[in-house]
Amino acid sequence: MALTTTLFLGGVFNLVFAGFHVLFWRLLDWDRDLASLSVINRAVMQILNLCLTFIFLAFAYLSFEHAEELLGTRLGNALLSLIAFFWLLRAIQQAIFFGLRHRLSSALFGLFLVGASLYAYPAWLSRAAA
Repeated sequence: MALTTTLFLGGVFNLVFAGFHVLFWRLLDWDRDLASLSVINRAVMQILNLCLTFIFLAFAYLSFEHAEELLGTRLGNALLSLIAFFWLLRAIQQAIFFGLRHRLSSALFGLFLVGASLYAYPAWLSRAAA
């Protein structure tokens, strides 16, 4: 698979997660559940979620609009490596905080590893080519 295609898939992957995070208020019933938190903790949860949504959109934008630069420069390779590490770290956190005993948690763990691979693969190959 061409590396630009891999990055395009990475962009789609991140767009899906951005959309998923936008739906957290409805999917996780945050109006009700976050009401039990202090005002500060409730705000922190929502701000972190919105910032994470922005990060996913930024990853998608970079993947769609700057694939050649990501693949052809040292800075691009560093960004690819950091995005891969982000998703790897998210997979590790899934295992630590949610465990892997339930199907959904295990599926998310695997999905986060896919996200890491979508960026680690082109980072590794573009570094080897340089």
